[in-house]
Amino acid sequence: MSGCYTCFRPSSSDLPVRLYNTLTRRVETFAPADPNRVTLYVCGPTVYNYIHIGNARTFLVFDLLARTLKRRYPNVVYARNITDIDDKINAAARELGSPIGAITEQYDAAFSADMAGLGLLAPDVVPYATAHIAQIIAMIERLISSGHAYAAEGHVLFSVGSFPDYGKLSRRDPEDMLAGARIDVAPYKRDAGDFVLWKPSDETLPGWESPWGRGRPGWHIECSAMAEAHLGDTIDIHGGGMDLQFPHHENEVAQSQCAHGGKVFARHWMHSGMLNLGGSKMSKSLGNTFHVHDLLRLVPAEALRYALSSGRYRQPLDWSEGLIEQSIRTLDGLYGTLRDLGDVAVDPASITIPQSIEDALDDDLDTPKVLAEIAGIAAAARKASSPEERATLKAALLGAGRALGLLQMDPAEWFARGADDSDDVRIQALVDERNAAKAERDFARADAIRKELADEGILLEDTAQGVRWVRKRA
Repeated sequence: MSGCYTCFRPSSSDLPVRLYNTLTRRVETFAPADPNRVTLYVCGPTVYNYIHIGNARTFLVFDLLARTLKRRYPNVVYARNITDIDDKINAAARELGSPIGAITEQYDAAFSADMAGLGLLAPDVVPYATAHIAQIIAMIERLISSGHAYAAEGHVLFSVGSFPDYGKLSRRDPEDMLAGARIDVAPYKRDAGDFVLWKPSDETLPGWESPWGRGRPGWHIECSAMAEAHLGDTIDIHGGGMDLQFPHHENEVAQSQCAHGGKVFARHWMHSGMLNLGGSKMSKSLGNTFHVHDLLRLVPAEALRYALSSGRYRQPLDWSEGLIEQSIRTLDGLYGTLRDLGDVAVDPASITIPQSIEDALDDDLDTPKVLAEIAGIAAAARKASSPEERATLKAALLGAGRALGLLQMDPAEWFARGADDSDDVRIQALVDERNAAKAERDFARADAIRKELADEGILLEDTAQGVRWVRKRA
């Protein structure tokens, strides 16, 4: 336990923020171009389905980053876009027999609800691709006029060969990039690696008039145009999931720098690690995802936040029922500490984030260290005896939780969750009966209860912390 829990510092840290830069592959001191206007752009969702918990990890990471930066700088502009024109959306609309606009409206609203349900703040700017068609067309025209793009058969393509630094972000050689991108080698391409900026639309697809005929933008150019429109030619931090490094972010770098006369597009790149399930990356294509929309009905939002914060943001994280259960048990303990401190009055003005927590966040968003510090504060609070010390530590615990969006509920509300779920109560009663049977060496009864529960799809797991039960997924 490294913090001094009776010491606090102002909301503006004296220590520099240090962040891992994907471009340089090292942790660097973050120094914005203009400390009075820090710019952050994060690639948002393509709204054709509910987001899964792996997507949510990315958005939670950058919500935490934005909050941290806003305590350090007077003006942080955080933009997170919505991709509402994309071939995945068109395919979903065909499959469901619904209008494209109905699909995007439904899942845009669902995304906003999921983010609010997880306790994320709304970004300062939420640009929509369909609202930036004019800016997209203007950027494409600049790329053509400067020789970095060309029109062919109703398409406009970026000429990868015109940008010598292509592959610098993802550190892939040309052969790897061709193989990894699963490129469709079309006859109108000058080079197999060239990527689409604009594509033609028939009467069944969304489209806008352009110098190259009726069509729609490619995915990559959308983010470049939206970032330019709201944050300028060069942004301080660009973020997203690790899976977006190539080709999406690589293509953004190429087209943006070429459209801006060689100016650096993003001074700092950050990528969140993937969630793994059973050793495999969680993704829609693999069919091993858990929608946030569903999880929020089954799991307390703070438990999801705790679980997602349990590993370093840029490392893979193994997602499991056990991780969720452990997160809930840990929060039970923390809320139990607050419940025991219920008779301690705390001045709301004294609830600030402890120095040790801020130091951990300044160190490349070290959330495991933050959670360890929170545990240390709670342990100290349980041992405190004097009224002054108990009040100080209660304020520190609440402030520490605030840094990660935890401990935001009244303890009574936290422990009342699921109180009306009679089935859970019944299952736990059977588990308790089984434990008692084992203690009395009535193994026949214990085995019968295990089988009864297994027949209902309830699995029992003997752990060092005792027996826990989980519902087997279909």
